[in-house]
Amino acid sequence: MDTAQLDHSSNFMWPSDDVSEVPYRVYTDQNLYEREQRLLFQGPTWNFLCLECEIPNAGDYKMTNIGDAPIIVVRDENGDINAMVNRCAHKGSMICYKPRGNVSEFACIYHNWTYDLRGKLTGVAFGKGVRGQGGLTEEFKHEDHGLERIRIENVRGFIMGTYSDSTPCFSDYIGDELMTNIDRVFIKPLKVLGYHSQVFPNNWKLYVENNKDSYHASLLHVFHNTFGVVRPTMSGGIKLSDSGWHHLSYTERQEIADKNIDKEKIRAKQDDYSLADTRMMEHVLELGDSITNSIQTVFPTMVLQQILNALAVRQLIPRGVNESELIWTILGFEDDDLEMDELRLKVNNLVGPAGFISMEDGCVGGFIQKAAMANVDAKTILPMGGRVIKPSQGSRVTESAVRGFWKGWRECMAV
Repeated sequence: MDTAQLDHSSNFMWPSDDVSEVPYRVYTDQNLYEREQRLLFQGPTWNFLCLECEIPNAGDYKMTNIGDAPIIVVRDENGDINAMVNRCAHKGSMICYKPRGNVSEFACIYHNWTYDLRGKLTGVAFGKGVRGQGGLTEEFKHEDHGLERIRIENVRGFIMGTYSDSTPCFSDYIGDELMTNIDRVFIKPLKVLGYHSQVFPNNWKLYVENNKDSYHASLLHVFHNTFGVVRPTMSGGIKLSDSGWHHLSYTERQEIADKNIDKEKIRAKQDDYSLADTRMMEHVLELGDSITNSIQTVFPTMVLQQILNALAVRQLIPRGVNESELIWTILGFEDDDLEMDELRLKVNNLVGPAGFISMEDGCVGGFIQKAAMANVDAKTILPMGGRVIKPSQGSRVTESAVRGFWKGWRECMAV
């Protein structure tokens, strides 16, 4: 540990000067988890909140999260979208409990303090006291006690939020190249086709790593290899933001030889498997190119998905140091016809909690969490593709994007 760095507030030691070795303690330490909430989620990061199309009318709201902090996103009477921390300025109680709905104002059930759709405090029960007794102090100013507001941006219909006033605008945050992919995929106004949700028995960072880990895709997932959704021999690559924090993994589905796969004797390729219903493998070229699989991450926890015609945004919510929740929002375009809706829904059987691909991702994080808790002083290694953090054209057998995530984590956490 030649250049070990010490975080004095948690006695946490990073083992080296790079990110090719990661201590298991980062997945199990409660102090680190609490610091993540303050320094990372409530720090200089953009976080997915909801979709513009989920709150189309004045008064429509949705509850969401930034890390483990509860957030409300609401459309006001002027059509503007506002995001506020779901916490009364009085005693700190949540003011909203139903996941979504339509309201004219927000009222805390504890003491009935009320707020308008921009978070301004509009009423305090018995603020003038009763029979001349009690009430608010003379210096109390309603305008100083509104809900804490969250800075937002609307990015192609995705409502993004940050606690920080100094975080760059979203396009600068992820960089031009990765912003280009969002523009490539989400070419028209969106609509929601449905939702999946699942709870993982593991720390949130393990699922983020999994999405950045293109190395595992053709090794863990039987469906990927067997039915040619993603194979390491396909054309494609890895793109990274200049910061290394954000990534895009993409492939082009082509008829190619499988000599390399057969030579490696990969378990995930099963020649005797077949599909009883092949409709989920149907595909319509709709984006003007031959890219059929793209997984894009926005640090820290947002995932954008294009698998054939299955479009989705995934929101990961930490639920404590040893648990996390994943919410999949299945997307289509506003002008899709019924036939296209049905195709997108059929293809989405590949993903989600019981998806032919994603069910395996739901298992491996728990396997790692259990083993990590048994020896927090050990470490994981990330040797594929070297120790560097750089894009890869033509090969996705690399852990470069995972190293990029840990670079971002260390920078936010100052360790």
